[in-house]
Amino acid sequence: MTYKASYSLYCAIVVSMGGFVFGFDASVISGVIGFVSSEFNLTPIQAGFVVAAPTLSGLFGTMIVGPLSDIIGRKKILLCIAFLYLLSALASAFATSYEMLVSARAIGGLAFTSLMIAPLYIGEISPATKRGKRVSINQLNIVIGLSAAYFTNYAILQLSDSDAAWRWMLGLEIIPALIFFLALFTIPDTPRWLFAQNKRTEAEDIIHKLMPVSEAEQEIADIKSSSALQTTSLWKKLKDIFSSKMRLALLVGVVIAITQQITGINAIFFYAPTIFEQSGIGTDAAFLQAVLVGVINVVFTIVAMSLIDKWGRKPLLIIGLTGIILSMAICTYGFAKASYMITPKTFTAIEESQAADRRFDTTDLKPLVNKSFDSDVSFKKALRDAIGEEAARDNESLLISNSITINAKLILAGILGFVASFAISLGPVMWVLFSEIFPTQLRGVAISFVGLINGLVSFSVQLIFPVELATLGAATTFGLYGMFAIMGLVFVIYLLPETKGKSLEELEHILSKPKVST
Repeated sequence: MTYKASYSLYCAIVVSMGGFVFGFDASVISGVIGFVSSEFNLTPIQAGFVVAAPTLSGLFGTMIVGPLSDIIGRKKILLCIAFLYLLSALASAFATSYEMLVSARAIGGLAFTSLMIAPLYIGEISPATKRGKRVSINQLNIVIGLSAAYFTNYAILQLSDSDAAWRWMLGLEIIPALIFFLALFTIPDTPRWLFAQNKRTEAEDIIHKLMPVSEAEQEIADIKSSSALQTTSLWKKLKDIFSSKMRLALLVGVVIAITQQITGINAIFFYAPTIFEQSGIGTDAAFLQAVLVGVINVVFTIVAMSLIDKWGRKPLLIIGLTGIILSMAICTYGFAKASYMITPKTFTAIEESQAADRRFDTTDLKPLVNKSFDSDVSFKKALRDAIGEEAARDNESLLISNSITINAKLILAGILGFVASFAISLGPVMWVLFSEIFPTQLRGVAISFVGLINGLVSFSVQLIFPVELATLGAATTFGLYGMFAIMGLVFVIYLLPETKGKSLEELEHILSKPKVST
């Protein structure tokens, strides 16, 4: 094969299309959850499970996808992932019960392992000087997918008054999933995996197509001298990732995996309209502001891509985590200063809103008129006691918007600041680090391990967020996210080594040393 300047970029773009489908699948539920909660009469924990089910099933996929990618190859795993996305989208759109919807989304969760395999694939086909930017293409596609879901959710909400609007929201995923599946047939497997399978001629041909002759020969020499050609059993690989030589790499992987999720990013992405409704702006405005979250996410991911190979991974993480801490502090302050009161004027507005579709008797609210509440928790409890659990849940946006006194712009600024800070740091940088810090021989297994931890934390955050809002309140919830970000920042400053500009084989040598190299 002869060198084609755009071939490496083309392969990265095709593989990162899985990131778009993931982003769409993950965030489309933010617009769906309110509809299905009413349609299937869900409790807060059931609503949390609808959102978190893909992450839970993804944990099982995470445990096997890395080792499987070492056995059957990166490309075949990606094809399986694309097919699962297709199947999940179809089943979700036609779900007729809570159990069927959870099961359908769980199938899609098995495909969430594209988060691990795409960076692994792109990292193995990219030159060291461009690896950070190329791996970040996957993160860019994720945030574009997130934004597309917010936009289509809002558009469908405006165009359809049907109770089936949520089915269109979920069903649109079929289109990008099918494109992703078909495009995968046009790319090869990675040269490093082919070398490990003793398919050296095929691997060398692909390398010469990916890189100029001078770089290709050096790449081949580096791979031949690395651990990539060593063959060991899965059990031996599992033991090796916990060896003393892997201690630093594993510590970095585990802490960054936890920090990325425990600071609350998926609570923001998957519950964006719900969060904005808590600030009293109403359902339509909440969906519109969720679109703004997506736009900010895309813009700052592009900024991160332009800087990651210039500034390095560590500076971006320091800047981003600092921004997350400040943003969570703003949200905490904004919600802590909120107060709630149904005045005679707002009581009339609630009555008028209920006139067309009386889901509860507004006279039950009269004991709450002119009664002040200084927290969302106490106000929501009073509503439940007055009109019942189901009516309070289904009309929460209406009741809060007519009762709250809050600086909604401050909340919006805090959320957007958080999204921007995440997009420039933890979003793209974590997956770049994962594609770099582990040796080729152990990369699939090691990424499965840290990805499993990342998924466990993500599942926990998604599952308990509705419960946290109901029991702790918005201020305390965001305050906790800020505290976790402080812990992550301390780790990054004192223990994270810089990886920019170094070959995978060079990093393998550096990270096997007992002391941290910065």
